[in-house]
Amino acid sequence: MNDVASSGAELLVRCLETQGVERLFCIPGAKVDKVVDCLVDSTIETIVCRHEQNAALMAQATGRLTGKAGVCLVTSGPGCTNLTTGLATADYEGDPVVALGGSVPLADRLKLSHQSLDAVSLFRPITKFAAEVTTGHGVTEAVASAFRGAEQGRPGAAFLALPKDVMEGPAPFASPSRTVNVARLGSPDADDLREVAALIEQAEVPVLFLGMLATEPRVAEAVRELLRKTAMPVICTYQGAGVVPRDLLPCFAGRVGLSRNQPGDQLLDAADLVLTVGFDPIEYDPGVWNRGKSRPIVHFDKVPAETDADYWPMIELVGETASALTGLASCLAGDRNFSRLPQLVAARGELAARKELGAKYDGSPIHPLRLIHEIQQMMGDEGTVICDVGSIYMWMSRYYFAFNPRHFLTSNGQQTLGVALPWAIATCLVRPGTPILSMSGDGGFLFSAQELETAVRLKANFVHLVWVDGSYDMVKIQQEPKYGRSHAVELGPVDHVRYAEAFGATGLRIANPSDIRPTLVKAFGIGGPVLVEIPIDYRDNPTLFESVHPDIGH
Repeated sequence: MNDVASSGAELLVRCLETQGVERLFCIPGAKVDKVVDCLVDSTIETIVCRHEQNAALMAQATGRLTGKAGVCLVTSGPGCTNLTTGLATADYEGDPVVALGGSVPLADRLKLSHQSLDAVSLFRPITKFAAEVTTGHGVTEAVASAFRGAEQGRPGAAFLALPKDVMEGPAPFASPSRTVNVARLGSPDADDLREVAALIEQAEVPVLFLGMLATEPRVAEAVRELLRKTAMPVICTYQGAGVVPRDLLPCFAGRVGLSRNQPGDQLLDAADLVLTVGFDPIEYDPGVWNRGKSRPIVHFDKVPAETDADYWPMIELVGETASALTGLASCLAGDRNFSRLPQLVAARGELAARKELGAKYDGSPIHPLRLIHEIQQMMGDEGTVICDVGSIYMWMSRYYFAFNPRHFLTSNGQQTLGVALPWAIATCLVRPGTPILSMSGDGGFLFSAQELETAVRLKANFVHLVWVDGSYDMVKIQQEPKYGRSHAVELGPVDHVRYAEAFGATGLRIANPSDIRPTLVKAFGIGGPVLVEIPIDYRDNPTLFESVHPDIGH
């Protein structure tokens, strides 16, 4: 390429290269074919997907795993509308994504031309940034603004509409020479840190409550340093998984979310001081876990707390979270060890007893806790486990422990069905050569199962479990207590082994608990994607929603 771009599309691609984009998830179309053509001569790998929602989800997983915005490109009209679920999931779950969508020529915007759509208005409520590129010279600024919006502060989604004529028209401008600067966040106030340290020293049961952004690498390391200085009790949301390493497990009382019925909830109820790190109320409604409580809350995050009558922090340390936690650790005497608190010991004991019981379950269908026990024994700390939504994600989020941040992935804020398979494909690209195990229920699997062809084409090495019970069980177990019956939740049978084989993948089946380990060992030894069907015993699922707050439903 020359130093000066010849078209808007060429300039766009150069801007993406400058931003460090290595791959782009794409479904082509006439409105973006100039961009697709320019990608041929770029350093960016183009991953062709089977559905736009899955392209957005692959970009989301890339953003979650790397901290840099994942990118997807789609055509106009339904190409854009199909992005909405993926972008909403990324935006509400703190994952940076930049989505590029084709648009009709500018002259046709105000009339009903083929695939005309006001995509910017469509995406503005579910993204941090949405704009249309209206001139060739505006490409550079628009791309920079989109990446800044997606990556800075609390990460999320950004969208750029690309009119066909702007992409095909002249753009005789030099591409940018460097990426957008990351704004430096402020350091914490020393007086505030001393005040928080004093609150911890005075508290009987202080609890560290980790949310989604506690998993950012520097923040996670700062959390670990703080806990090694003062071993406070810790809980986390489903998305906060992996921050607590093995050597700090004596501090850990498990994960909380949705239903206020976990050992960690008992500890949280007993807390007289709560320190949240990277927490967003969408992860676990404060009206469930903090209603009527008067104990002080301290909020550590990049952004101010969301206004909520049940989440009203006494102190907000907004800015560079890792620095704030490191500063707090330096203010603490470090002579208190909370790991023997009766409330923490009780919570840990109850959680351990439940996991140990699961190891003894036998028979077929297979109890979730038995399967989780076997997975826990097999997956090393460097492996990534990816879980779809449904009853499956409640069992896994509660009882599967990860020991590195962002090595257990699930959709929590939006609870989006179908995320596991596209996320697994993206994880193979970001973490090649590492063990990757994804899983979904038989309901969620078919939301994105067409991407199995993409996985085969890419020779993506991962194992995907399909938990089979023949229903939308997470819906069913909430209907039955309310109405005494269930409706519109039963599913027909699918032969997942033959389905996998039809796509050129390997299909395996587990029938009994004794088959779990040898089958998974075999699966991980086979190249390319491997689909494993397993019958699941969901008889204990009603316990998942015991004591649910009456206003919460999923």
